[in-house]
Amino acid sequence: MQPTPEKDPISARILQILAQNGRIPNQQLAAEIGLSPSACLRRVQELERRGAIVGYRAVIHPAAREAGFTAYVTVGLSRHSNEAQQSFERACMAAPQVRECHNITGSIEYLLRVEVRDLESYRRFHTEVLGAFPQISTITTHVVMNSPKDDRA
Repeated sequence: MQPTPEKDPISARILQILAQNGRIPNQQLAAEIGLSPSACLRRVQELERRGAIVGYRAVIHPAAREAGFTAYVTVGLSRHSNEAQQSFERACMAAPQVRECHNITGSIEYLLRVEVRDLESYRRFHTEVLGAFPQISTITTHVVMNSPKDDRA
């Protein structure tokens, strides 16, 4: 059994580099790590096989998606049942405005990252999507004004 990425400094470095640049050519990655290209490729494939790397994607600028308005929204449910949570999560999965949905601990159940075109688009989302869900008891919106650091990929 091979060491887990956290305990293997070479795999940890591969993950770090790929998180910053998922399109780095294998030859360049191998050179940065200090491995042969074939050994580096085997390591990357093993990290993919084990699920340490779950995929690669393009990070699209919000303006290209016509999403100039970002808000973090906390949602509290009035019913704390598995059925209510699953129903809410399905609604979030179906709403393209919801870019992230996190079930969290504390006084509320969910934290959403919502991206839409503008304030009017958010108002419609708030009314027509969130407002249509009967188990929501509280909604608090935090509008993003600036993001000096955002490492999501």
